[in-house]
Amino acid sequence: MLDTALIDAIKSHNPFDRSFVVRKDDIWQTGFPDVPSLNSHASDAIFEAIEKVHTRQKSVIGITITAERGVGKSHIISRIRRQLQADASALFVYVSEINDLNRIQAEFLRNLATSLKQVGSQGVSQWRELATALFNEAYRKDYTPEQLVAHLADVITLNPHVIEHWTDKVLEIKPDLENPEIITAILWTLSKPSQASFAINWLSGQELAKTRADALGLSNSNPEDREAQAFTTTRQIIDLISNYKPIVICFDELESAQCNDAGYTGRQVAALFAKDLYDQIKRGVILTAMYPTTWNQEIRTLSQAEAVVDRIGENIIELKHLNSDDVISLVSFWMRDFFEHHHLTSHVNNPLYPFDPEKLRQLGKERPPIRQVLNWCKENFYLSSETTASDKHPVESAYNKEIEALKNTIQDEIAVKETLVGALRLGFSSLIGQKLENLQIDEIANVKAKSIDQGYINFKIIGKQGGNEVKIGVSVLEGVTGRFLQAALKRLADYKTFDLTCGCIVRSKKVNSATKAKEYLDKLLSPPLDGRSALLKTEDIKPLLAINSVMRARKDYELSLEQIIDFIVKERLALDNNLIHSILKASSDKISDTAVDEDSES
Repeated sequence: MLDTALIDAIKSHNPFDRSFVVRKDDIWQTGFPDVPSLNSHASDAIFEAIEKVHTRQKSVIGITITAERGVGKSHIISRIRRQLQADASALFVYVSEINDLNRIQAEFLRNLATSLKQVGSQGVSQWRELATALFNEAYRKDYTPEQLVAHLADVITLNPHVIEHWTDKVLEIKPDLENPEIITAILWTLSKPSQASFAINWLSGQELAKTRADALGLSNSNPEDREAQAFTTTRQIIDLISNYKPIVICFDELESAQCNDAGYTGRQVAALFAKDLYDQIKRGVILTAMYPTTWNQEIRTLSQAEAVVDRIGENIIELKHLNSDDVISLVSFWMRDFFEHHHLTSHVNNPLYPFDPEKLRQLGKERPPIRQVLNWCKENFYLSSETTASDKHPVESAYNKEIEALKNTIQDEIAVKETLVGALRLGFSSLIGQKLENLQIDEIANVKAKSIDQGYINFKIIGKQGGNEVKIGVSVLEGVTGRFLQAALKRLADYKTFDLTCGCIVRSKKVNSATKAKEYLDKLLSPPLDGRSALLKTEDIKPLLAINSVMRARKDYELSLEQIIDFIVKERLALDNNLIHSILKASSDKISDTAVDEDSES
């Protein structure tokens, strides 16, 4: 006879009712379910490679994992990351998003900086681990990161120039470093969160407001030079890391259909860049994950295929589909977690209840991928005497997963202009054919511009209002300052050249007064242009970022474009969004009146 508590738990909670797609945030979380025995041949080979580099038997090793969708590539990477956090044998970098394939070096630097913000083996960010290692070597000390953070907090009040002095000391042991300011910025990561955040933004290649850069003792590079400088900065950071421990760099989730200006796909761009990394770094493991068709049809057909394959494909590991024993192991793992969570004891005769072990074994004979098994469990998790009929929207689980991930990553997502643009554009695209703020939305279009003018006005909303055609140009100017901000505002106010009737700036902070950019903003917002400003707030952009992430990963989530648009419409994610309304309003909130200062630490 079944325990009543077990029956109630099965009726009230389906542990498989969730998205099984491993996304970026799952890689960094410790709670993602993983059965170590599944594809252990792959993780064992990678751990062996890391050990060889760690013990200096080899300097660099390139490994490529090939597997079909849903077989477990990202599970393996998550397993590697957790082990490195536990044994402190290497620092870990994860690259899963390249927003601009024409700026791969700058995009990688951003991913590098973001990865090093994650907690490492010492309970603090990997940046702080590196900063502590530099300080301890220079001063011949043995501080833990926590001790050094506390020490800096004490001494900086007495000596505001202490980071400058520490930098000079570290440079005594690193005299060959090309850009000493990298040391300064890394040491600033030991300071209070606001200053550490600005330092990491600088390390990621972002331009800081001049007053902020001056306060940290850092200089801004020209926007035109950033792509060229990004790889130099990347190499110097990785070289510093390599003095203390290896670095493991993983390229994953790059199955995008986009191409760069040279015609290379995202997978090819990543593979070529990984080859360059292999040639440049001192000590590390470069791991790429891709589909077998990608490896054979895109990587092996490159003009530099031999050089690429020799480096990133030194060891090619093919993941295996599950067999019957694997399916039993996988489901047993999930069910044990379910029983422990609800403080239950499994069925005495069937620890897999409510599943029939024989049906699971039959499923295993089909050699299914992991995701297929888990989806089968989701659909069959019910008592044999009842049936289930879910009325959940097919997009709901994926959307909830992305919303949950944003709790930890939203500031990083907002810092990427292309991500914000994509989220807003998707929201507006779902409104085509609808009327909002008295505007009938007919089209979301690119702005035609010469090469020198591209990238400043992100898209335009075309529609009709009171019988007149309206063309609203939208410039997302979050996190940009200086000349780029000035250039963007200048173009946004040039309605004739860019075929606009109105321009709107989207930004969370004020534009500094007494600057050329402020002059252009005032011109945009004043008659006769009557432009608009929309205040970017986290709570407004969050649902759009989440659904845009679902859209970008729709193949992994096994969702269609139509299903996602239907979810946006039914849940009114765009229709009731304050930011969407603000962009369309004839008179919107003035950023200069409502936002925080550009240099604010909040």
